Amino acid sequence: MKIEANSVVSIHYTLTGEDGEVIDSSADAEPLVYLAGAGNIIPGLDTALLSLQVGDKKQVTVAPEEGYGVHDEELVQKLPRDMFGGVESIEVGMSFQANDASGQVRFVEVVKVEDDGITIDGNHALAGKVLNFDISIEDVREATESEIAQGHAH
Repeated sequence: MKIEANSVVSIHYTLTGEDGEVIDSSADAEPLVYLAGAGNIIPGLDTALLSLQVGDKKQVTVAPEEGYGVHDEELVQKLPRDMFGGVESIEVGMSFQANDASGQVRFVEVVKVEDDGITIDGNHALAGKVLNFDISIEDVREATESEIAQGHAH
């Protein structure tokens, strides 16, 4: 069976950056299982795997626009320290949950700590990055009605 929308797909993958450094891998774990076409994985990868079948291997390069988006400078902000009330020690690399202007929950990371404020970045850590995947298709099957209705594989 070939991968198409509403297929449940199991893949092993290794994700590397432009420098060749491994960012993530399923090599020593269970395969990643997703519902094709349901937005469960980044769009560029989802599209690139269509029509593949069990046993196929593929190298896929995903541009930022089809991955985690381009880096948006508007998501980098310097905030007053009092917005972090109740947090005694704030350090670079810490993550917080915040609501964006539309009320959506967004994770932000502290990127700079200064006396006059804390700079946070709401971009995904992989925003603006070209992503390289080595993919191996492990299994493909038709999704159940329940999986399609819920938008993810069970």
